[in-house]
Amino acid sequence: MFFKRIREDIQAVKDRDPAARNSLEIFFLYPGVKAIRMHRRAHFFYRHKMFFLARLISQRAVRKTGIEIHPGATIGKRLVIDHGTGVVIGETAEIGDDVLIYQGVTLGGTGKDVGKRHPTIGNNVMISSGAKVLGPFKVGDNVRIAAGAVVLEEVPAGATVVGVPARVVRLNGEKIKPLDQIHIPDPISQEFCRLEGEIYKLNKEIKELKEGK
Repeated sequence: MFFKRIREDIQAVKDRDPAARNSLEIFFLYPGVKAIRMHRRAHFFYRHKMFFLARLISQRAVRKTGIEIHPGATIGKRLVIDHGTGVVIGETAEIGDDVLIYQGVTLGGTGKDVGKRHPTIGNNVMISSGAKVLGPFKVGDNVRIAAGAVVLEEVPAGATVVGVPARVVRLNGEKIKPLDQIHIPDPISQEFCRLEGEIYKLNKEIKELKEGK
């Protein structure tokens, strides 16, 4: 199982990184692959409550790669950390399959939550450089998070999010139309117009009754 995962990791890098030339180069020289490989060992010890050994391995990985993955984090298959410097993944973070993470990404907490404090990332998600995903919420499958975005709430599947705080700009490939705050109908003015219409009709009926007499 361990060697199968390594082969999958290497193939995932080949599929996503046009600069990758061969498997040996990826295995020995790519910091993202090394960090993931060391995390799997650390996570094994963490699950068996050998927390000192788990933390020792994870801290060695930080020194060697510049990538900090807490040994408690759960990582799926074929995760690719491209470049990777400055990536931080928290203890209760969960990452699905076929996720792509660029440098400077944080999957962290806000400091306000206890227990589950970090995000859950779905399958086939891309998190661009410098993005921060903070809090114990779900990022759905096939999501794209733009560079520098700060995500503070749940993201639906198939969405593209940008900005600080992040907002959905596309959903399943369709552009989201922004709310028109200027030309939005004024409900008070609409109610006045309705009342004026009712008063006009009442006056007309009264006039017709008087003329009928």
